Amino acid sequence: MNARRDDGDPVAQAADWVARLTADDPQERATAQIEFARWKAADPRHARAAARVESLLDRLQGLRQHAGGDVRPARAALRAAFDEGRHDGQDDGLHDGVRKGKPSRRRRTARHLGALAAGLVTAAVLALSLHAWPPAYLLADLRTGTGQWQTHMLPDGTRLTLNSGSAVDLHYDQGRRLIELIRGEVLIDVARDPARPFVVRTTQADIEALGTRLSVERDDERTVLTMLESRVRARAASARSEPRQAVVSAGERVAVTAAGLGPIERVDADSIEQAWQRHQLIARGQPLPELLDALNRHRPGWIGYDRGQIADVRVFAVLPLDDTEQALQLLANALPAVRVRQLTPYLVWVDAPAAQ
Repeated sequence: MNARRDDGDPVAQAADWVARLTADDPQERATAQIEFARWKAADPRHARAAARVESLLDRLQGLRQHAGGDVRPARAALRAAFDEGRHDGQDDGLHDGVRKGKPSRRRRTARHLGALAAGLVTAAVLALSLHAWPPAYLLADLRTGTGQWQTHMLPDGTRLTLNSGSAVDLHYDQGRRLIELIRGEVLIDVARDPARPFVVRTTQADIEALGTRLSVERDDERTVLTMLESRVRARAASARSEPRQAVVSAGERVAVTAAGLGPIERVDADSIEQAWQRHQLIARGQPLPELLDALNRHRPGWIGYDRGQIADVRVFAVLPLDDTEQALQLLANALPAVRVRQLTPYLVWVDAPAAQ
C-alpha cells in the first residue's frame, strides 16, 4: 500500500486502503485504521472517495460471515479491480482531458468505480456460493435445493420431510437411529421401534423419541424443536449448558443454544401443521433476524442485514415461503420503520434507518 501517493487517483487509493483495512493480521488492520483516518482528513477528495467505497463494502459486510469469516475473496476482487484501473493512469498528470491518448481523471474515476462494482460482484458470487453450497450440505445423504420440498420414507418406516435448502445425514445401525440435521428444517413422523431410540442431532442438541411427530430447525447459532404429537427428551450438547435437558410435549417449543435450553413455550400445533402443508412461515412476535434467516434458505441469492440493528424488531405475520418477493413486500408493508432494498436481483439489503 503506497499511502504517500497524494498525486494519485483518490478512488484507487481508497481501494488500496480498504484492502489493508480487511487484512488478516489484526495489528495490520489496527495500524491501517489510524493511517486511514489521517489520509481521509488530509484532502476532501480522499474523504469523498473513501465514503463511496466504504458504503459499498458495508452493504456486503454480512457476506464475510457466510464465507466463514474469510475476507480473502472480497479483498482479492478489490485489488484486482483497482489494479486494472491504475494501469490506465499510472503516468499521472491527472489533467481533465488534455493529454492525448490518456483518459481524464473523471473517466478514470468512473472506470475505477466500474471495476470496483465488477470486483464486488465477483466477491459476492464467491461468498454466496460458499453460503448456499457448503461442503457438508453437498455431501449430505438427503438434501433439497432452494425452493424444493421433499418427503422421504426411511428404511424403518419413518417419514421425513425436508423444506427448502435443508440437508441431513442418516446413521442407522442395529442399536440406534440417528438423523444429523446439517442445515435447514425437517418435519419427522417417527416410526416406533422400542429397541432402537430415534435421535435427531444438531450442533446444539440431541433430541430423542420412540414414536412421535416433530419439526426441528437449525442454523449456526441455535436449534428450535417444535412438538406436534407425543413428547421427546431434548438435551443440550454443550457441557456448559444449564439446564442440560428437558421433556418437551405436544404443543410446545424450545430453542437450544450454546448457553443451554431456553424456556419452553406453548404453540398452536394445528397452525404449524397447516404452515408445513401450505409452505408458510408463521411469525408471532419473532425477531426480524430469525425470519430473514429462514427466508434466506428459500430465496436464490442473499438477504443481508445488520443483526444488531434490527434485533429488537418483532414480527407478526404469515409469510409465503414459495414467493419470497411477496414475503419481503409483506414485511416492508407491516414494518414502516424497516427498509427493504433490492440492490441486484440476487442481493437484498434490509435495515432500519430510524434505529441508526
